[in-house]
Amino acid sequence: MPTRLVRLIAIHTVLLSSLSVVTAEETSVRETPLVRAVRECRDAVVNIHTEKTADDERENRFFSRKERKVTGMGTGIVVDERGFIVTNYHVIQDVDQIIVTQENGAAYTATPVSQDTTSDLAIIRIHPPRPMNVMDIGTSSDIMLAEQVFAVGNAFGYEHTVTAGIVSAVSRDVEVDETQSYDNLIQTDASINPGNSGGPLLNLDGEVIGINVAIRAGAQRIGFAIPIDDARRIIAQLLSRISTTHGLVGLDVNTAADQHLLVKSVTPGSPAASCGLQEGDVIRTVQETKITDTADWERSLLDLPLGKEVQVTVDRKGESVAIPFSFEIKDPVTPQVAALPASTSIQAAVTTAKPASADGTRQVWHRFGIRVAELSNHERKTLPVRYSGGMKILFVQAGSLGARHGLRNGDILVGLDGYETLASQNLEFVLNEERIRNMTNMSFQIIRNGSQALVGSINLTASPSTAQMPQQSVRR
Repeated sequence: MPTRLVRLIAIHTVLLSSLSVVTAEETSVRETPLVRAVRECRDAVVNIHTEKTADDERENRFFSRKERKVTGMGTGIVVDERGFIVTNYHVIQDVDQIIVTQENGAAYTATPVSQDTTSDLAIIRIHPPRPMNVMDIGTSSDIMLAEQVFAVGNAFGYEHTVTAGIVSAVSRDVEVDETQSYDNLIQTDASINPGNSGGPLLNLDGEVIGINVAIRAGAQRIGFAIPIDDARRIIAQLLSRISTTHGLVGLDVNTAADQHLLVKSVTPGSPAASCGLQEGDVIRTVQETKITDTADWERSLLDLPLGKEVQVTVDRKGESVAIPFSFEIKDPVTPQVAALPASTSIQAAVTTAKPASADGTRQVWHRFGIRVAELSNHERKTLPVRYSGGMKILFVQAGSLGARHGLRNGDILVGLDGYETLASQNLEFVLNEERIRNMTNMSFQIIRNGSQALVGSINLTASPSTAQMPQQSVRR
């Protein structure tokens, strides 16, 4: 090959190589941390469109009542792959229809499942055909003033709009009107517009540090977000309200500052104790779900059937321990507890010592298919004056005697066959009393909706076809 031709080819090759290097460098410069963060989070943000019926005031002045359709918009954050989404309560308040759309255009009808009006947060649910991407959660405990942040939301109906800014201030208290105020908000100059409500405020790692909630009317670029640490505590409560097994675990847990879940105490005889969880354990995973706080813990137990076993991984004294967990008490215990003497009416009884043969809460589960727990001090104060307390029914098993006779989640059991039921040992005494053990029918007294006691009889030998709802009701 001629020498000149070889040189030309060599020069051409060098030029192409240099061009490719420049292109790669330009690409890396353009792909900023913000670009990467937005790319990672967009699938876990959803757009919300609502519709409700309202009176047309203009028509009402001169003509008969006329209704019109009012549309609204907001944003949501996916908090569980099964379709649980958090948004602001004011986004879905009093609406007739909620439509959720994903970035890929898929649309679903959503249902409200839990809300807290004070914090202005709500959980809605859709039923996607496949697991959804869950938003990465950061912490609001280490937010820095002037830290760069961005918002993703359904601004004025322009879906998945991205705006960027900085953290302008923290710990802002904002009063919106006479009925709604917020404490401890993050202030940002990232543009927050109508439709952004319920959407994420994120850091450059693509982690949620706040939930956008309000703007300053008449101002420019003054928006506010609920700190994610505050929001996650509320989200955990909202998820617990829709869980049929909440309250059965027997754990007192606490989210530590460095985002891990610490077991503070374990209730003796509970499923948690039975499965081997211990005080001081740090819960890391439940099945494939990473656990960083109480909200993760609550969602990991959602829809978990009684008796189904899942693996919980904990850190214990520097070692990783795998624990099979289920809502089933495996090793019955027989503690020594005080019992109540027989009486013929629901009266405060004198406590006497009597050996316990089995835990009362487990006995009512096995006999009636109901899970119960003692009332909190606040719940006791809501009872009619004549009652000292009771046991809250947390879960009624389908097809059980309790279900056949009309017991419901949330009912408060205040008496069994004339005995007061304030605690597990009361249930234990009643169910082990010789006269009652041989009975085929047992009367029960419950409080429903805080104002009415239903008095009836459970047929202990009834089949589903013959079981009846209690007929007699007495208003207290």
